[in-house]
Amino acid sequence: MSMTIAPATDQLEPADIRGRVAELHEIRAAAERGPSTKATEAQHAKGKLTARERIELLFDPGSFSEVEQLRRHRATGFGLEAKKPYTDGVITGWGTVEGRTVFVYAHDFRIFGGALGEAHAEKIHKIMDMALSAGAPLVSLNDGAGARIQEGVSALAGYGGIFQRNTKASGVIPQISVMLGPCAGGAAYSPALTDFVFMVRDTSQMFITGPDVVKAVTGEEITQNGLGGADVHAQTSGVAHFAYDDEETCIAEVRYLLSMLPQNNRENPPKAPTADPVDRRSDVLLDLVPVDGNRPYDMAKVIEELVDDGEYLEVHEQWARNIICALARVGGEVVGIVANQPQSLAGVLDIEASEKAARFVQLCDAFNIPLVTLLDVPGFLPGVDQEHGGIIRHGAKLLYAYCNATVPRISLILRKAYGGAYIVMDSQSIGADLTYAWPTNEIAVMGAEGAANVIFRRQIAEAEDPEAMRARMVKEYKTELMHPYYAAERGLVDDVIDPAETRAVLVRSLAMLHAKHADLPSRKHGNPPQ
Repeated sequence: MSMTIAPATDQLEPADIRGRVAELHEIRAAAERGPSTKATEAQHAKGKLTARERIELLFDPGSFSEVEQLRRHRATGFGLEAKKPYTDGVITGWGTVEGRTVFVYAHDFRIFGGALGEAHAEKIHKIMDMALSAGAPLVSLNDGAGARIQEGVSALAGYGGIFQRNTKASGVIPQISVMLGPCAGGAAYSPALTDFVFMVRDTSQMFITGPDVVKAVTGEEITQNGLGGADVHAQTSGVAHFAYDDEETCIAEVRYLLSMLPQNNRENPPKAPTADPVDRRSDVLLDLVPVDGNRPYDMAKVIEELVDDGEYLEVHEQWARNIICALARVGGEVVGIVANQPQSLAGVLDIEASEKAARFVQLCDAFNIPLVTLLDVPGFLPGVDQEHGGIIRHGAKLLYAYCNATVPRISLILRKAYGGAYIVMDSQSIGADLTYAWPTNEIAVMGAEGAANVIFRRQIAEAEDPEAMRARMVKEYKTELMHPYYAAERGLVDDVIDPAETRAVLVRSLAMLHAKHADLPSRKHGNPPQ
């Protein structure tokens, strides 16, 4: 690969300022062109954009300011002294997204395969420090081949500096990782430390050990995409929050996500005007959710009826589909929505759903995003695999996240809310500010059938007609303990509301809670279940 090398500064002849300025423009133009036309064509042939093309898509036109464009490495040996391209394979700087400042670093795969060396890492460290100091989001456009082997341990130390800064910035500024090429080995831990991971199908992969190592150690044969492609991480591992077919769509969605996040943890999310009436009735909800708790329905359609213009951004859409986590606006205000999905596993909580929702609740709490929880949950998923996999430990993550959250919290019980899952899903007893229910709600320790079998076991067994007795006892239990106003009568639900008026109720409640302030006990940090 040929590299453009500018003349050393000690070889420059004295000249007037115009000559020096002309020379500066030539050097900058060379740095912006990159190493060669051939390298650019090779990048495009893989279905990938160049780093600068990606930056143009991310930022508002003409807003990008580059930092350390003329940086070059100082390494020697293995031929490196003859290859000293400007930027050293990473472009860093800041720009605006819908008028708000955002910082970025973008690997340039055309230079050293985007591999990280000492100078490359120092550029990233600097822009991360700038983002934290300025209190603005950081986006990383990842397309690199890992550590620059020729620079040895210096490259590895560079990754350590990135990880340390990822951790320091966690919960302070939004951090978004966009995977647009390979990301292997230790490099994959930086995206894992950030708030959101975007991937592009076929062109981006993430794994700790590649297919060759896997085959050598375990004998398993697998492709790069099969091991760590976008769909694998979006559907199976849960590493990726979003997966798209092309870079243009992916980066457009990054912009959309940024429009719903605050600049930092000291600000509220940006409010947006809406033409959707705040008091709009949704009579369709009266028919959308069946009264029969055993009949499934699509919770996504409920969300569409409640949020502004039916628009929302679902996080981890393809992973743990029995729970929905989404960002949306209600009355122009950004909210985080956590909702059971009866279409998948009847909406039960399991290990993956608990982990997914817990991290989302923590994210919303960190960045001052109010939480709206929609309950229709029959309980935790029973089974040996769940118990041995640590459902107690993982379910406790969601419980901890809600209990620790100080943002406005509103819960709405649509139908079933049984057992420990009811408590965990932001019930009033763990600190929800307001709890509403529809007239179809059933709040209980367990379903009526199961409860009757336990409480009236002897009567049913001794009856001449056990099934008739069971049916009678089930009806009695429902009448006494599961009628829709039982919880409201005991102050565990603030109000039972008309489903069609839910949007208006949420808007009024969020407005009232807008200035909520809550303090946690003084501590270094908690010790959440792992």
